[in-house]
Amino acid sequence: MRDIKEVAGQLSLDEGLLDLHGRYRAKVHLDALLGSAPAHGTSARGKYVLVTAVTPTPAGEGKTVSAIALSMGLNKLGRNAAVVLRQSSLGPTLGLKGGGAGGGVSRIEPLEESLIGLGSDLFAVESANNLLAALIDDALMRDTVNVDPATITWRRVIDMDDRGLRQIVTGLGGRTNGVLRETGFDITAASEVMAVLGLSRDMTDLRRRLGSIVVGFDDDDKPVTAEQLRGPGAMAMLLRDALKPNLMQTSEGTPAFIHTGPFGNIAHGNSSVVADLIALPRVDYLVTEAGFGADMGAEKLFHIKAPVSGLIPDAVVVVTTVRALKYHSGRFDSAPGGHASEEIQQEDPQAVAEGATNLDRHVRNMRQFGIPVVVAINRFPTDHPSELAAVREAATGAGALAVAEHRAFAEGGDGAVALAEAVEEACRQPSHFTPLYRPEQSLRDKVHALATRMYGAADVKWDKAAELALDRFTAAGYGTLPVCMAKTHLSISHDPTLKGAPTGYTFPIRGARLSAGAGFVYVLAGDIMTMPGLPGRSRAAEIDIDSQGTTVGLV
Repeated sequence: MRDIKEVAGQLSLDEGLLDLHGRYRAKVHLDALLGSAPAHGTSARGKYVLVTAVTPTPAGEGKTVSAIALSMGLNKLGRNAAVVLRQSSLGPTLGLKGGGAGGGVSRIEPLEESLIGLGSDLFAVESANNLLAALIDDALMRDTVNVDPATITWRRVIDMDDRGLRQIVTGLGGRTNGVLRETGFDITAASEVMAVLGLSRDMTDLRRRLGSIVVGFDDDDKPVTAEQLRGPGAMAMLLRDALKPNLMQTSEGTPAFIHTGPFGNIAHGNSSVVADLIALPRVDYLVTEAGFGADMGAEKLFHIKAPVSGLIPDAVVVVTTVRALKYHSGRFDSAPGGHASEEIQQEDPQAVAEGATNLDRHVRNMRQFGIPVVVAINRFPTDHPSELAAVREAATGAGALAVAEHRAFAEGGDGAVALAEAVEEACRQPSHFTPLYRPEQSLRDKVHALATRMYGAADVKWDKAAELALDRFTAAGYGTLPVCMAKTHLSISHDPTLKGAPTGYTFPIRGARLSAGAGFVYVLAGDIMTMPGLPGRSRAAEIDIDSQGTTVGLV
């Protein structure tokens, strides 16, 4: 690994802008912000590349590996490139999904520190979130703020998959222990505080957003904010260092900003605005990754993050694998471990072609935004030439500008040069960004646009509670906010059993929450949970330490 001061030097960040955390990680001061983001298409900024993927499968598609490898491949071409990724969260790291820090020789270093050693940021988010929860309960007990307990939506958070905390009762044991009420926990990555941290442009913006958080409504149906509870000052103090991006490196020493960790299925699924604004004027190419499939994190980048940062991607990379498309044919076992079966490794271009309806939908969805699309095939040794040809045919038919294979897991940046060349060419093409809905449209119309134009639904079915919530938010002046859809990541639809590219179904909305500080309305579709549970056999069961204190089984 390179000394982190050397990595920072590649970005013209001198040591005075760094808080060093050992030799290989640093916090970057907000003094590194160079003012407003340079306009899209100007020479004052580097090219901004978004990496997304087809709908996830239990095998994993290697989206983070591809993003890291693309930055390394661009450096192999002599470009000054960096990558911006979300922070790992302990919940998935110790649960089912894993840490999301890459793999093979295309990963973040130091890897173990990336997976479990950036917890101070997550702890700050937890502390700020739970401070506000404590202030709410204290105000209820003392009757110092007019807030209807039935309208309170603010929940506590913890960075662990713990289904036992999804629904709890607080205030047990008498009046001095608070008001008896039902509430619950979310995972830290789903906290509005995490979203606020990721979407804030600077410390002043962070403080403003924290004060704008709506925790419930009063007896006159007016919003009750965190500012009224006198919490945002202390919350901002707790988050002060967490707002500074973490600078690390890839396995080939490419600069990597690792900052904020909202999930793509239950939050907005993108790394921080601050990291982008610091990095982009200092590089030729900045690669970022959005959570889960293109219907999730990528859509939210366009509708939620881009209006805040002012940064529109110059190109979109949609990552896929042969075996992912075989899964989406519906012919193979989708249980964890099924990707290793002999059956799915047999040559079957017809299964690839059938499952490629999923790739087709994602490519066409990204093209709706007016941005050039490149399809990256994360190649495995078991892939057959006929199957790769089927992927290329489907991608080209969907309108991808280029299709490039990479072998970055085993070969690093050298294995991603062809992908880097394809992305460079895509970034030279003209683009005409067009969102799927406008701010002035109603919240219902925004949901309908996503359901029909992005997910393939024929119509939307609303639970009465969700309709009433949207009416309340609109009446309170929040109707122009974008929509953050919380839905399963295992299907383009709301139903994880629907593979490929389902159409003609009804998209159910069962609830809505207001995230006024983050600046979006959080809509819940289907049976989505904001607190995951542990799988039957968690990754935590594989982890131990040896007699020297070295971690084993984490990667």
